[in-house]
Amino acid sequence: MTPETRWLNRTVKGLPSKSWFMFLPRHVVLPYRVWRPQAKAAGRPRTAAGRKRAKDDEPHHPLKASSAIRRAQATPAIAKNVDEMFDGLDNVGTVHTARFLLLGGHICMISVYDGDFSNYIRDFIETIGSVFDDVITLVEGGDAMIPTAHNIQAFIDWVHAHDLFQAPDVPTDLFVLQDAAAGITDGAPHPLTSLPRALVLQLHANPNISLGGGYRAYPGYSAAQIRYKFRVGW
Repeated sequence: MTPETRWLNRTVKGLPSKSWFMFLPRHVVLPYRVWRPQAKAAGRPRTAAGRKRAKDDEPHHPLKASSAIRRAQATPAIAKNVDEMFDGLDNVGTVHTARFLLLGGHICMISVYDGDFSNYIRDFIETIGSVFDDVITLVEGGDAMIPTAHNIQAFIDWVHAHDLFQAPDVPTDLFVLQDAAAGITDGAPHPLTSLPRALVLQLHANPNISLGGGYRAYPGYSAAQIRYKFRVGW
């Protein structure tokens, strides 16, 4: 590599860190691309091809008139029903982990489960829907779902609509997701060079995102069992 080539490579690689260079894509190219129709990929949990594993469900629902007061109301609404919710999740039988989070003005339920998304939500509501009603009264659009036991399909659709977009483990699968969202079934292959642009546009349409499938493992022995075998105390 000649000195001239090395200088050119360093210059090109350093352009994204230059504020003057980023002005054009940020204030001209991106607004133009966003102005054109852009299909928003759905947030329904997916299983990567060739990999059998549990799936994530990560809906995020905006609280009504989000404030510290509203967030304080959400905390006891979950706490007073948590035992019944956990019993219900035990009865569903396909859930590995589940937790509620308050993030900014949103209440989130993060869960890892086996099987079909719709069946999971349906079993969840049929088991503890009456308890869950107390929580969704605090969420925008939640009143229309109550009682959830009588609006199961509407509730499934509602959760699906608020599920986080999950970035595919294989980056080029983003093209498949966007084509599916746009109703394209037999489109021409996408050039690989357009992947960064597709990702930027999808992140604009989906500002909340789960990065990849994450790591999950179910070891054959617990930490306590291993420490016991090695005669190591706590």
